Amino acid sequence: MAEHGFVVIGNAAAGGVDGTARQEVLDALSGDVVVCDVERPGDIERALAEHPGRVPVVLGGDGTVHAVVAALLARGELATRPIGLVPLGTGNDLARALGIPLDAREAARALSDGRERTLDLLVDDEGGIVVNAVHVGVGAHASEHAAALKPLLRRAAYAVGALVAGARSKGWRLRVKVDGEPVTDGRRRVLMVGIGNGVSIGGGTPLAPHARPDDGLADVVISYAVSPLARLAFGVLLRRGRHPERADVITVRGRGITVEGEPVAANADGELLPPAPHHAWTLRPAAWSVIVPKEG
Repeated sequence: MAEHGFVVIGNAAAGGVDGTARQEVLDALSGDVVVCDVERPGDIERALAEHPGRVPVVLGGDGTVHAVVAALLARGELATRPIGLVPLGTGNDLARALGIPLDAREAARALSDGRERTLDLLVDDEGGIVVNAVHVGVGAHASEHAAALKPLLRRAAYAVGALVAGARSKGWRLRVKVDGEPVTDGRRRVLMVGIGNGVSIGGGTPLAPHARPDDGLADVVISYAVSPLARLAFGVLLRRGRHPERADVITVRGRGITVEGEPVAANADGELLPPAPHHAWTLRPAAWSVIVPKEG
């Protein structure tokens, strides 16, 4: 797949990239391989610039993919330079959506004879990107609580964070529009607005169970479940991917999503965005590509 070899991009100090896993990946990759550690701002773009003929291989999770895709977009190479992914993050939700093996050695081996799969991309009104999913409201607060627990609890940190955030949240008065059409009017409090390009967040929680990352549309899930009992029931069904069945959950699909109203935080691929009265994303179909297993 990589005529000029691979440039492996990862942070050796990251939680999921221990020395053993890293070496197993390098041993499994066939062909000419260069390794670039990224620890400081600008390291990713430098690695891409120094190895222009190589396929970037991400060693990490959705956050690292997010950073590499953002760098490729800034360089004007996103549409022409596919990436490989060896999932060594905490959640690895994008890999799950694409059928990339969660075993690092298997994922690395699959890169040699894989195929390119073209994917959609969400871009916000300030140029920020979303490769997998963004959630506004209680999900962002859950991620904030989980961040401090990840080194100790790993994937379980998401569940604990969700419990803490769910217990404290009273919801936000938000106006949501999809492709210019009002979906919520701001009079009723909203617990969460989820926008899925991929299916899951937090290591397998199906935020948008019917989403496909290459169908040209984003799946938008809005929950009004703000009472304590409703929040609990919503959380249980969310883990099972059955929350769209609830009467206080709205699901729509579109390419342009705007969220306005009370200042509210968002989480884009694990990157926390501060509370703001306005968030907006536009879906760009077939904007980038990932090497996936032939059957993926």
